[in-house]
Amino acid sequence: MAKEIKYFVLQESGKDTEHIFSGKQPRQAALKAATRGFKTINMRERGTNKVHMFTGSVEIVDAPANRPSWLPAKVKKAKVKKIGIKRL
Repeated sequence: MAKEIKYFVLQESGKDTEHIFSGKQPRQAALKAATRGFKTINMRERGTNKVHMFTGSVEIVDAPANRPSWLPAKVKKAKVKKIGIKRL
């Protein structure tokens, strides 16, 4: 059975924002948030009482050699590190 896609709401200062990221795992959603420039990533998992906490960064790297023609020579690569889980 395939894993279900989960939805995560980005929180700032303990309040939900309008940013919603999806993924099968919290890390996948956090990588999407980091790519968009968020450094402190607190994501509340919808339907549960969990808040997944990450720190994120992004760096510009060379694109792979076999990249498609529309992809630029430099691309963003996100990195996240999980700090922990907080229960509400």
